[in-house]
Amino acid sequence: MAAVAAGCPRASLAPMQLSSPAFGDRGVIPVHHTCEGEDISPPLSWSAVPDGTRSFALVVDDPDAPDPTAPQRVWVHWVVVDLDPGLRALEPGASSRLPEGARNGTNDWGAREWGGPCPPIGRHRYFFKLYALDCLLPKIVAPTKAELEAAMQGHVIAEAELVGMYQKARRKHG
Repeated sequence: MAAVAAGCPRASLAPMQLSSPAFGDRGVIPVHHTCEGEDISPPLSWSAVPDGTRSFALVVDDPDAPDPTAPQRVWVHWVVVDLDPGLRALEPGASSRLPEGARNGTNDWGAREWGGPCPPIGRHRYFFKLYALDCLLPKIVAPTKAELEAAMQGHVIAEAELVGMYQKARRKHG
């Protein structure tokens, strides 16, 4: 605390990594994780978790909504809070059966679950952001992304990001 008061810079965040066996960074998200398929959350795994991690939070959003050539807003697809610090992966479809203690937040459809990619036009980017926190966040029950970000303020000790891409299949008219 004295170091911060003396003007010392905050230490840089740890190099935590986030990946998915379903798609690589900047790779295409498979259709079964989207509105054109089964719409189940993709598998995720992470490593290089820093000491002192007491929980994880996850946010998945799309900054290209509704049209990547003229984005107007960031669309939130999934929010998860209080993932156990010993956890290193989420299985496919974890949104509907989160590990004990974890909670789904509220996405921009007003739902408390994964809402997969469903872009109305163009190829969109989907940012999967995992945060290692130095605390649990029991007071927020089903937070929106904004509520989660406010509650995490000052508690993020590491973060990792994975970006997936998706564009709806073109339908042939006949």
